[in-house]
Amino acid sequence: MNQPDHQNNGFTEGDWRLFSSKIGGWQENYMNRLNEEYLKILMQNTTPSEKFWAIEKRIKIDKKKVGVTIDLRRSTMLMNILELLNDKVIEMDDLSDFSDTLKETIKLYQKR
Repeated sequence: MNQPDHQNNGFTEGDWRLFSSKIGGWQENYMNRLNEEYLKILMQNTTPSEKFWAIEKRIKIDKKKVGVTIDLRRSTMLMNILELLNDKVIEMDDLSDFSDTLKETIKLYQKR
């Protein structure tokens, strides 16, 4: 039995399934990028304590981002995608397999 279409929310059931399958990979790629940024901090010519506190500060901020921690629900999918785009976790090209309905909805939200 097919789930009802969620187009009135700006996306389809297929979009939800696709998002659910892609989010883990997007997060892994983003966290890999964060780890590389943390390594750059560790390589700086500063004291060990300055490095430690700089990384601690970054992790405190980064761990709250959707690219690291996500509340995976249909009702938050559009907002999650917008946050992923804003935080440069993904780009619009990453949404190429999604429905035109979702892509248009995202573009409308971005214009606001």
